[in-house]
Amino acid sequence: MFSKRKQLALAGTVADLPLESVKGRSPWRDAMNRFARNKAAVFSVVLLVLITVACIVGPWLVPHSFDDTDWGAISLPPTWAGTHWFGTDELGRDILVRTLIGGRISLLVGLLGTIASVALGIAWGAVAGFLGGKTDSVMMRIVDMMYAVPYLLIAILMMTLFGREFYLVIITIAVFSWLDTARVVRGQTLTLKSREFVEAAHAIGVPTHRIIFSHIVPNLLGIVAIYTTVTVPGVILTESVLSFLGLGVQEPMTSWGALIGDSVGKMDQQPWMLLFPSLFLCATLSCANYIGDGLRDAFDPKDR
Repeated sequence: MFSKRKQLALAGTVADLPLESVKGRSPWRDAMNRFARNKAAVFSVVLLVLITVACIVGPWLVPHSFDDTDWGAISLPPTWAGTHWFGTDELGRDILVRTLIGGRISLLVGLLGTIASVALGIAWGAVAGFLGGKTDSVMMRIVDMMYAVPYLLIAILMMTLFGREFYLVIITIAVFSWLDTARVVRGQTLTLKSREFVEAAHAIGVPTHRIIFSHIVPNLLGIVAIYTTVTVPGVILTESVLSFLGLGVQEPMTSWGALIGDSVGKMDQQPWMLLFPSLFLCATLSCANYIGDGLRDAFDPKDR
């Protein structure tokens, strides 16, 4: 035990400190500090930003359009001597600019599809978990039934009936990508709805929809951020599979999956057509997964 004089001295020392030096840090700042110490996750963020910037800005810097044909350089292998650094395809189109344009499409589908699926999953899971009872049972049985539906069959049906439109690819992916998020959000909501701040909101008459979206959902942002980074590579990979099967974007537009699908049959004669889109796709998926792992470790309460 400290003596009374020592206690007064310590109290005076603390009182003399500026307010910001004794104020506790927010959980988000602590999580970001832990994330910054994860070298693999930080490197993945940097690499993913570079890939994104290259896909956005790069096509304007390359002296070719994605649909230009160079009849004097058909099936040209990669070379630093000319302007076709990644080579050309069988129609003389530049692989570099087509890879970057394909990255635009794949990243845009990944972004829009993830936003739509995460928003739907949050709303569905939060409402089901908070209301509980029969409403929860019915809503989660719908989720279970959708798990049993083969999304590829639905995608083929939609593309056959309505054509291979860009927005249909996003809708098809989003419709089947929100189920995991909904289950996770529902489980977290069941825990949060018995907390004191929710009971206090009930007591003062806050409407149910405001409690869900103003009190429950903001406390789910950590787990939602993790599942968002997990959903992005899944959405991009799904779009790549659809494009590989010929159900993605239409020519002359392309995506990484479409480029890979077009080049599979030419691996022996033109391996560079498969190499560069595959490298970009694998690097993007790996970065997203490492970022997701870093966020999971940063928000893990056992590490606090």
